[in-house]
Amino acid sequence: MASGGSAWRGYALTIIVVLVVLATTHVFNPWPKVWAWINTSGPIAEGASQWQQTIGGSPQSVTIVNDAVLVEYRTSVEAYGLGAAVKLWGSDADWAAVAGEGSDAVVVTGRLLKHGYQVVDPRSGAVRRADTEASAVWTYRTGILDLRCGKGGDCELTSWDTRGNTRWRVSTGGIGFVLDAANPDLPDTNPLTSGGIDDDVAGPRPMPALVGLPDDGKVRVIDTATGKLVQTAQPGSGQRVAVAGGRVLTVTATAADGTCYFGVVATDPPGGGTVWQRDGLNLRTAGNGSSCKQDRDPAGGEDVVLGVDPVGRQELIAAHDGRVLWHGAKGEEVVAVNDSFAVVRGADKGTLRGLSLANGRTTWSRAAGANASAALTPYAVIIATTKPDRVVALSPSTGRLMAEVRTSAKIFATGPGGMIAVDGRDMAYLPFA
Repeated sequence: MASGGSAWRGYALTIIVVLVVLATTHVFNPWPKVWAWINTSGPIAEGASQWQQTIGGSPQSVTIVNDAVLVEYRTSVEAYGLGAAVKLWGSDADWAAVAGEGSDAVVVTGRLLKHGYQVVDPRSGAVRRADTEASAVWTYRTGILDLRCGKGGDCELTSWDTRGNTRWRVSTGGIGFVLDAANPDLPDTNPLTSGGIDDDVAGPRPMPALVGLPDDGKVRVIDTATGKLVQTAQPGSGQRVAVAGGRVLTVTATAADGTCYFGVVATDPPGGGTVWQRDGLNLRTAGNGSSCKQDRDPAGGEDVVLGVDPVGRQELIAAHDGRVLWHGAKGEEVVAVNDSFAVVRGADKGTLRGLSLANGRTTWSRAAGANASAALTPYAVIIATTKPDRVVALSPSTGRLMAEVRTSAKIFATGPGGMIAVDGRDMAYLPFA
């Protein structure tokens, strides 16, 4: 038996050597077909996808841009047609982001460690506008902001529409060394994250009324309507500043009695007058423990922030005026929120329900296990479950079923007509009903 096994191993080694020689001498190369066979996978959502396409690798992000699909990798960018997944163009850019919506949408691309960016047509890849000086770019549904700094250290923030028209420019001081590439983090609010759904599934959000630029411990606050520097906020010891809902939120955390005590004050620049304040409101800017170090921004939308009251019950607050939009019962948990709706997991952990923040009413309710995750987009509520693997899309306002598919793929993007799912190197378009 041993000699027989050795003989078969010898035959196999000889065959491999022969194939390598044939491939290197360009006589016959079987490896592309072999790897294609190895990489061939089954359908992402059998019977539910409009198309499925093998892409160039594991994507960093995927975005539906009008009638195109933008796929960003670590060192390149590709675009495919939304109708049939025909490859439209490719670029060796290191990063890409989408600004605008509908027919006004554009793709912004750039290189790491290099100033400047390009604004390109999402369907043709043609360059509409090129910049050679900006160090950081922020892309929104309603426009583009870029930051450029001179040799003396002074920086300038510029607002653009997606057609390349300048709206305003404002001097911000010397802050550019900490901000680069696409959409660097600002002191604002962060969306809640969900397993099985990409963090950026909702696409670009509207440009906020105020943006805060970090500057060596301070925050320079810019009014995006007028293009004016309206405040330079200087948080004190134990404080953190976040800009949301057109207000500057100063969160104070105090360590005492082995725990943290929180307070929030919302002010209105440029006068800085207090609009609202709450003692005991925890915006979850600090981790667990008694150190009270605030190292994260509040969760929420542009004008809605998620907090916890002194007895541990979650609540949603309007940042611009401090109104309590929803106060949860014991054990209820917000799993997704934007400025219009929230998705709440019941205390029984077996149901999800939609909540309209305009009137506080439940818009839909659905059985879902404790492992279900959810995300809110402008077009649908996405719910992903495991065991069984399933993705559901619902209307946020009515709960109408828009899609229900059996898949373990991750949902990366949504558009008016459907969503993009990715599994490994395969991408599929799952249309809404």
